[in-house]
Amino acid sequence: MRHFLTLKDFTSEELHTLIARAIELKRMHNDGENYQPLKNKVLAMIFDKSSTRTRVSFESAMIQFGGGSIFLSPTDTQLGRGEPVEDSARVISSMVDMVMIRTFEHKMVERFAQYSSVPVINALTDDYHPCQLLADMQTYVEHRGSIKGKTVVWVGDGNNMCHSYINAAEQFGFNLNIATPVGYEPNTNIVSTSKAKISLFTDMASAVKNTDLIVTDVWASMGQEEEQKKRERAFADFQVDKATMSLANKDALFMHCLPAHRGEEVSAEVIDGEQSVVWDEAENRLHAQKALLEFLFTA
Repeated sequence: MRHFLTLKDFTSEELHTLIARAIELKRMHNDGENYQPLKNKVLAMIFDKSSTRTRVSFESAMIQFGGGSIFLSPTDTQLGRGEPVEDSARVISSMVDMVMIRTFEHKMVERFAQYSSVPVINALTDDYHPCQLLADMQTYVEHRGSIKGKTVVWVGDGNNMCHSYINAAEQFGFNLNIATPVGYEPNTNIVSTSKAKISLFTDMASAVKNTDLIVTDVWASMGQEEEQKKRERAFADFQVDKATMSLANKDALFMHCLPAHRGEEVSAEVIDGEQSVVWDEAENRLHAQKALLEFLFTA
């Protein structure tokens, strides 16, 4: 039995195979092929944090694969009333075939996986967002081929997406520049233990020069709304606009995990422009996660 809590739970070879499979599953879907390897399988989806793309992509994946899913909000489980995580893990995993969790503390997902009798997927925690990285890597491969040896720049908060890009740099073999305001750097332990080539910047322009992919995220993530004004001031010089894109390589792509705030972390002309692949990136959550589900069910 395997879990997918961070990108490091899989080998580099397994991740490359997963991306190739996601591209193949996307082709099969677009060609109208009826492929249902998970018939009668059930995915439990535990959401402590709401989401558009995560819910729609996982539910659609299970339906297209011939299975089903159960959506569980904090008001739908005893977890929301203080039941120990290990008790919920034992009970829920005895009734379903796989569990997907989108929550706050990463330790909660680790604890759940420890006591689960079925595979557990991290669909986002405060520390990591590995499912999004599968979609991002698939999107880059589709548009530009292998990302190995390329230079990616992360612009903005040193958050869960940034941490997963650090893991991805190691697993997929690209260089990573991280541009953050002072005080918003990524977790120092995650940076120091990474085997990837990582460069930290507090100046966005220097970080973006000669890069192949520019990625950003909202300035205030879910649960940080009270910090919005403070973060707007801190991140004022970290908007990805046309001038920013002009510093990167001519064929550089722009990605954003969404939802996006036009006029804050990214200008409308960039996210809606020719270098943006955010809509392919969003759709690929479906296909990458189908590859992940298939892998975990057959591992």
